[in-house]
Amino acid sequence: MKLDKNELWAGTFHGRHNGAAAKVTATQDDTRTEPYAWTCTCGATRSFPTQDGVFDTAWRHTHPTRLDRLRAWAARLLRTRATR
Repeated sequence: MKLDKNELWAGTFHGRHNGAAAKVTATQDDTRTEPYAWTCTCGATRSFPTQDGVFDTAWRHTHPTRLDRLRAWAARLLRTRATR
C-alpha cells in the first residue's frame, strides 16, 4: 500500500481473516476530519478522531477472536437469508 504525501505511517499488522492473508496499515493524516485510520488489503477501512482504538481494532481485524468469527458468520448467514 502506497501512502499519500500527507499521510504518516503508524503501524502495520499481518494476520488472517476469512481464510485469507491480510495486511492492515494504520496511518495518521491531519487533513482528514478523523485523522487516525487503518486500511486492510481486503478493502475494509476504519477511521477514528483520536489514536485510541486504532491499534486494537486493526489487531482484531487481522487476529479475530472466536467471538469475532462467530459474529461474522452470523452476519453472513443473516445477509444470505435476507436476499432470498
